[in-house]
Amino acid sequence: MKPDLATMPVSALVERFVTLGLEQYRSEDNIKKLNKLLREMRKVKDELQGRTGDQRSALVDLYDHPNPQVRLMAARMTLAIAPVAAREVLQAICDSKMQPQALDAGMCLWMLDEGMFKPT
Repeated sequence: MKPDLATMPVSALVERFVTLGLEQYRSEDNIKKLNKLLREMRKVKDELQGRTGDQRSALVDLYDHPNPQVRLMAARMTLAIAPVAAREVLQAICDSKMQPQALDAGMCLWMLDEGMFKPT
């Protein structure tokens, strides 16, 4: 049974986001599973965004998470609300050369700079 995101407090949604990010990290060779986890992560982001006052700011605390996948996804999902700080996280991941997160972060920055990606 999938959790009912609408009834979860913000702190539980953040915990769910971390869990999904860690699962992504462990599943980086399984594209089908990665895509499923990404869809679930977007649902968490959408739930936070839809809450009064746009609660995605709770994900900013994950910029210092020890796992690079969690940091990457937190930065990507908060670009619209914390563009400078999120870009700094993405740049740090890119500069770290830790693959595949560095490649993903670099592509995200490139797409932003080229105007191919507009954060929402």
